[in-house]
Amino acid sequence: MKRTILIVDDEKVLRESLAALMEDEGFEVLQAGNGREALDIVMARPVDLILSDVRMPEMDGEALLARLVQVAPETPVIMMTAYGAVENAVAAMRTGARDYLLKPVQFDDLLMKVERGLEFRDLSQSRRVMVDQIARDSAFENIVSEAPVMQRLFDQVRKLATVKSSVLIMGESGTGKELFARAIHFNGVTRNRPFVAVNCGAIPESLIESELFGHKRGAFTGAVRDRVGYFEAAGGGTIFLDEISTLPKNVQSALLRVLEERMVVPVGETRPRPIDVRVIAASNQDLEQMVRRGEFREDLLYRLNVVSLQLPPLRERRMDIPLLVHHFIARYTGEMNKRVTGITNGAMRAMLSHEWRGNVRELENVIERAVIFADGREILADDLPFVAAGTADAAGDDLKEALRQFERLHIVHCLRRCAYDKTEAAKLLGIGVSSLYRKMDELEIAKSPEPGPGFPAMR
Repeated sequence: MKRTILIVDDEKVLRESLAALMEDEGFEVLQAGNGREALDIVMARPVDLILSDVRMPEMDGEALLARLVQVAPETPVIMMTAYGAVENAVAAMRTGARDYLLKPVQFDDLLMKVERGLEFRDLSQSRRVMVDQIARDSAFENIVSEAPVMQRLFDQVRKLATVKSSVLIMGESGTGKELFARAIHFNGVTRNRPFVAVNCGAIPESLIESELFGHKRGAFTGAVRDRVGYFEAAGGGTIFLDEISTLPKNVQSALLRVLEERMVVPVGETRPRPIDVRVIAASNQDLEQMVRRGEFREDLLYRLNVVSLQLPPLRERRMDIPLLVHHFIARYTGEMNKRVTGITNGAMRAMLSHEWRGNVRELENVIERAVIFADGREILADDLPFVAAGTADAAGDDLKEALRQFERLHIVHCLRRCAYDKTEAAKLLGIGVSSLYRKMDELEIAKSPEPGPGFPAMR
């Protein structure tokens, strides 16, 4: 398809000359005598690039540019100006123009800048498609859960996505801390800005300040060029600091200064640089205990912990295991082009009773492995790495009974947490007191504490 260029200039002869040149190059060309006419055209149909004069009657080029930044931000604008008014074009570039041309326009210069402008548009559109895809991949729907505790976390994330406050995400390894960080970033005010994920534990101690804050050429052996740090690279967006507990004490002090002053000083420089970035930190360690042991700065913890999210381990939301199993079966059968017809009752019962020390990440890996070996049939208990070899799926396995036993264990667990206070337990379960009593009767749960193992206590 032909690319469409809109030429905006009140000088008709110049406008038509430029139009003829661009048509000879294979472009479709539209013309407007002032900014108001140009704006009407842009609102009525898509345009790939705009060439606009600065000085025009009714609506000049600067006013047009200000409106285009709002209504067509991905459309590159090249401003045309007389030699003596270059400062107007420079000011327009600060407002959002892609480039400028001096009059009289040189044809080679015009073609080069038009080509660059169209490349910029293509990159902008590709980036938008990529951001939209990442946002879909980071949507709440991809965090599979029906557990009440997770639903409350989703509500918190929706509110956090509308602001740029610091967030601290706590949870065991494999509980989805980065997935929650991405949901906060891509579902709110920062979705069109960078998301920079940093695994603090994977960076050598000698390099971590340089990686986070950047460095000046010659600052240390091996610094052969200037380098922008992760904080500046995340400008306007989010930096996700995973395993924040691994930061050395001297880097903790530097990070505290950055959070307080909103400035970074690259290694080897003396002048600070302003930053505009939201910090989301994550840890699988208890930072308050680390503070008491003198391993983590208390003032830094307060700075990071504006809002805290505590992600529960999978063993404390076992009701989600069947959902997660079917979710990952669907994902990996699609990715691997495998034909897995489901999962047997015995295998599901084994999944429900497993400890899941690696949480959702471990479950995902188990299902990925099972899909590889279960092509053309159901996933069997023997396909699960934590089930002893040769274990068969009993013919009488009943999934309803397995889920019934899980429901019973979950209710007993909640009753124990609430010291068998039925009103508090019903609130915790998200059901009415009468419904709780009915369930207790159906599942033969004693009205007072009973012996036997329940679920591990929530921390």
